[in-house]
Amino acid sequence: MSKKTSFSALMHRPHLKVVRMLGYVLTLGTQDAWWGLVPVLMARLTVEERAALAFMGLKALDRDDAMMTAEAALCAGAGQPQAPLFGFMDQAAFWADMADPEELEAYCLASFNAMPRGRQAAFLDHVQRRQAA
Repeated sequence: MSKKTSFSALMHRPHLKVVRMLGYVLTLGTQDAWWGLVPVLMARLTVEERAALAFMGLKALDRDDAMMTAEAALCAGAGQPQAPLFGFMDQAAFWADMADPEELEAYCLASFNAMPRGRQAAFLDHVQRRQAA
């Protein structure tokens, strides 16, 4: 008699991690949990897989809800930065990848203005060195 193999044992490891994360997100059901799914999808799925998932998710909605969802995803920008999952720089880079240019400029200027004068000078020094290189 042959031993049965579970389907999860046959899955590609990145896909299994996505499936598990989706289960956690559905169980928690919070906005933070859903936002936490984004970096996992980006890290574990190809562009084609993410596009297929988005397409089928929209197809599962009625037309009006699909249009509102797609518009919200494409036009709303990144919103405010979320609490860091791994570290501040990782979260900032993740947020900046999704932000609209207007959001980037607004948060950059507000962040710069909130820095102490010495930190502002160090930041400008860093930026100017990168431009010279």
